[in-house]
Amino acid sequence: MFSRFFFLSFLVLASGLCTLMAATGERPNILWLSSEDHGPHLGCYGDKYASTPNLDAFAKQSLLYQNAISTAPVCAPARTTIICGMYAPSLGAHHMRSQVSKPEWLKFYPEFLREAGYYCTNNSKTDYNIEHNLRQIWDESSGKAHYRKRKKGQPFFAIFNQTCTHESRIRARNAKTRHDPAKAPLPPYHPDIPVVRDNWAQYYDRLSQMDDWFGGHLRALKEQGLSEDTIVIFWADHGSGMPRGKRYAGWSGLHVPMIVHIPEKWKHLRPPEYKPGNTSDRLVGFVDLGATTLSLAGIKPAAFQQGRAFLGKYVTPKPEYSFGFRGRMDERPDCSRTVVDGKYVYIRNFMPHLPHGQILHYQMETQTTRLWRRLFHQGKLNKVQSAFWEKKAPEELYDITADPHETNNLATDPACRKQLLGMRAALYDNLSATFDVALLPEGMFHDLAREHGIPPADLTRKKNFYSVPEIRKAADLLLEPDLKTDQVAHMLKARLPSQRYWAVLACLYRGEHLTRALDAELGQLLRDPSRSVQIAAAEALATHPRDEQQRSRAIKVLLENSDPTASSAYHAVAALNALDHQPRAILEPLKDRILKLPTSDPNAPGRSNGYAGRMHKHIATPIPDYFPWERK
Repeated sequence: MFSRFFFLSFLVLASGLCTLMAATGERPNILWLSSEDHGPHLGCYGDKYASTPNLDAFAKQSLLYQNAISTAPVCAPARTTIICGMYAPSLGAHHMRSQVSKPEWLKFYPEFLREAGYYCTNNSKTDYNIEHNLRQIWDESSGKAHYRKRKKGQPFFAIFNQTCTHESRIRARNAKTRHDPAKAPLPPYHPDIPVVRDNWAQYYDRLSQMDDWFGGHLRALKEQGLSEDTIVIFWADHGSGMPRGKRYAGWSGLHVPMIVHIPEKWKHLRPPEYKPGNTSDRLVGFVDLGATTLSLAGIKPAAFQQGRAFLGKYVTPKPEYSFGFRGRMDERPDCSRTVVDGKYVYIRNFMPHLPHGQILHYQMETQTTRLWRRLFHQGKLNKVQSAFWEKKAPEELYDITADPHETNNLATDPACRKQLLGMRAALYDNLSATFDVALLPEGMFHDLAREHGIPPADLTRKKNFYSVPEIRKAADLLLEPDLKTDQVAHMLKARLPSQRYWAVLACLYRGEHLTRALDAELGQLLRDPSRSVQIAAAEALATHPRDEQQRSRAIKVLLENSDPTASSAYHAVAALNALDHQPRAILEPLKDRILKLPTSDPNAPGRSNGYAGRMHKHIATPIPDYFPWERK
């Protein structure tokens, strides 16, 4: 009885202490104001076309980060990185709208804040690619969530997210824009046509609308007497919603605005470079936000968190590099990793046989995207404008100080060889250090995780399944300038299925000569134990067949794997993409058969289960270069 009384008394005392700490100012309030689908196209970042007076004034009283990156160029994996304080690929959660199981040791950063007495609210994006319980993470998460609902004296952590800048909001036809389309600053990779100018003008209009929203939140803080008690952090979730912004693994897709205001009362939490109106060249990424927020609250970041605190009690030294990633984008598989050092951007494209501009149903609804592709097919674009629609280079290297739009790839420039090798090495070091599953295709790591009954995050920590040094030997085959057939043949028989997979992709990228030289070895892989290997081998042989019989065998394997109830949702999407890459003359006789296949996998959670159906639409009715309204 006594012990129970003592325990209850302790709880009351602890609760009182938390309230007292807040009341006496021991912990600051922390407010995140985030917006969607835009880069640093703001007046305070030197954009003269922008009209963002509230953010410009805010920046004059705050610290502006010049080298902030979103880590992922699309919302869900970017937010997954933030909520976990880990790179999403470390958890297998980097593919768009996927949902992977949560490892037992993972704890979301708001949970630490709540344990410390914070009232935590989220208004209201929750598109995390990992299993979660919102009630466990947030005190409230909804479109009505607000810090006003906290207890008296309780410190708060609050997120408000603005969607008016989203990609879907810049697609109006014949829009009456506040910004003059004729004066829109077009990037050199976009064609200069009226539709493109109009979309860019709409984009900047939405930025002005967002700026009004931002100013409203600052006024609310002031009216409630909270300005001096509240640290405010503004950021956008990834690059612009214009094509080759959002979803692109380079600077235009990853570079975001980030502005931090720490009131004088909390100046001891400021970093050394903090002065009102100052800029910082420190490399910061979304992986750092969780650790930084805990640091501001006086909480030591957890050991499993991969981010580095750039503010607060536990601030860390400046890192040499920042890292980004791209996985599957909706219905289109892809795999790229990015390294940034403030001057150079290095991109390693693991699937260079695919263009940056894959045909995503949702992206093609933006007028600029579709009309840009039309001009490409008509041969009316220059080299820079065409690159988005052509096969990628395995490696890209850009000097963003001299070439901010990333139009001049320096990867093959001898003068930049040392720089490229250094950033390539940094990339692979990061893959190993963070247990990044980049080197396992989506279907493969789901198969392995299910087979062994463990989350993908734990799978990559077992070297017998996942050895980065071993697998990279296969993934780097396509980087070899003088690639020998026997090198690939040897790797096609390797122990790890991931090694065999990347060896097949080297054949697919290098094309007809290598594929036909190894058609016997590839033919054997059509019945490989790994469906990912089967699908890759089938695509290579269907694309570069020795004869029609061989092509028929390959197509048969792709059709078998296109049924998600027989393979999985992840394999079905990969197989359907491989089929969609075939000429229409090959695909047309198969169309009815494909459309009769199931579109969902009973064992696949989340929205990724719907992408096989999306691929059926692509195959049945390919998206045209023209909009229906243009035909009238």
